[in-house]
Amino acid sequence: MTDLIARPYWYLRHGETDWNAQGRSQGRTDIPLNQTGIRQAEAAGLLLAKHWHDHAPIVRIVSSPLIRARRTAEIVADQLAANGAPRLAIALDDGLKEVCFGDEEGKPMGTWYDSWIAGDYTPANGESFADLRERAVSAVNRALEKDGVPLIVCHGAMFRALRSAMHLKPNVRLPNATPMWAEPGPTPVWNLTALS
Repeated sequence: MTDLIARPYWYLRHGETDWNAQGRSQGRTDIPLNQTGIRQAEAAGLLLAKHWHDHAPIVRIVSSPLIRARRTAEIVADQLAANGAPRLAIALDDGLKEVCFGDEEGKPMGTWYDSWIAGDYTPANGESFADLRERAVSAVNRALEKDGVPLIVCHGAMFRALRSAMHLKPNVRLPNATPMWAEPGPTPVWNLTALS
């Protein structure tokens, strides 16, 4: 099992989509942001610009290539640049794609989700939580290997996998477009701080 490199990073789940609002499993289905999601991404960019020096400044943005994450990253980069931060390029990493929920995609989130995180169930044609965790850690580690602090723009299930790798309770929902500062603590348990 791969461990996260013990370096801090920013994490941002994409803004809302219609499927988020409807409580449907998205997974790899490439659903765009809705108008609420666009506003959330703009607000997240403004928050990050306002708190630019509270933690370590972002030196690069690494995003999932799925449109809801990629568009969120673009909006955040625009907001940062419009508010005095440097104009940051966005790198895409296929390893940051959301989990494949297989046959559950497009359906309402069900009672199977807890069992999936526990490792007792994997949706037909889907990805196990253990495989997701390994992929998520590897992708974030690629971003952490370079100098400076990255902003990872990604997905909800991906953050649950990263929470597991940070020795935190994994099944905690991260609201859409909430900037999260993640830093290693003195023990294996990481510290998370949400901007609001």
